[in-house]
Parts: sequence; C-alpha cells; structure tokens
Amino acid sequence: MFIETETTPNPATMKFLPGRQVMADGTREFTDPEAAEISPLASALFSLGDVTGVFYGSSFVSVTAAPGSDWPTLKPQVVAVLLDHFVSGAPLFTGGDAAGIAVPDELDDIGDDPADADVVAQIKDLIETRVRPAVAGDGGDIIYRGFREGIVYLTMQGACAGCPSSTATLKQGIEGLLKHYVPEVAEVRAA
Repeated sequence: MFIETETTPNPATMKFLPGRQVMADGTREFTDPEAAEISPLASALFSLGDVTGVFYGSSFVSVTAAPGSDWPTLKPQVVAVLLDHFVSGAPLFTGGDAAGIAVPDELDDIGDDPADADVVAQIKDLIETRVRPAVAGDGGDIIYRGFREGIVYLTMQGACAGCPSSTATLKQGIEGLLKHYVPEVAEVRAA
C-alpha cells in the first residue's frame, strides 16, 4: 500500500491519501484526543504528541501539527500510523461506523427562516456542488450552519480551519460566488 501526501494552503496541515475510501458518507473532524477516542485511527494519530487535529474526508485524512512541529519528522510517523491502520483493516470508529455518532458541531446550527426555503436550497446546492469539492481538494470541508437576514453562516473544517487564508476564502471566494448566483445573500460569516 502506498500513501500519497499533499501540502495544503494551511502550513500546519498535511493531506494524506491512502488510495481508498476513508469515509463512506460525510466528513468527521477531531480537535482533541478526547473527541478522538471513538476512532482508533484518530487516537493513534493524537498519540504521536505533535498532532492537534485530525480530519476524515471521503478519500483522505488531514492531519494538523502543533505549532513548532517539524513536518519532515512528523510525516513518516503519520504515514506509519495510517499504513498500520489501513493494512490491518481495522474499523475507523469503535462500535461500527460513524452513523449514529452525534457530531457536536451539528448542534450549533443557526437555523433558517422557513420563508427563505427556496433561497436556502440554492445556497446549499452551490455549497455542495461548487464549494465543498474545492475545499476538499485542500484537505478540508465547509459546513452550512444557516441563513438569516441575508447572512450565510458557514464553518470551515480540516485543513481549512485555522488556515491563514480561510478568511479570504470565505469573504472573497465563497461570498462572491454566493452573491453572484443568489442575490439575497448579503454576507458570509464564519460560525
């Protein structure tokens, strides 16, 4: 088995591609060792000591290193953990798959005004078809949180969370796209 690596716009995060499916549906982010306890792979990555974040995409794992960490030293350790996991065929989550595991971030949705159902459908479609694939290419994900009074609330995950260019991505990239196609959008904010 060969694991490819890619840099991301976030210098603290590296993207690892095992050449196979990681998550069947959705994505999953772990920001501390306690949250990672449900995933043997994420727990093993956090046990390396210099890891501060793990993100699972459909076909990749993004790993965020602690400030001051040295990627040339950490990268082979991460690859070894990933190889051990994928070669062994171990489950990604204890107790089955990720289905039914409550993702805390999903509890913080801003919500939508029911009167805006058509606008919300357009926004969600654009995020799903145009924004999420681009963000996944950089080792992250974007989660829709809600639309209220012309403001779209989004959360960046994985390599995109904490990335120096995440504000520019939200404001210049995503906000510009949404405003162009959905005139009711006045602003995009991080939630």
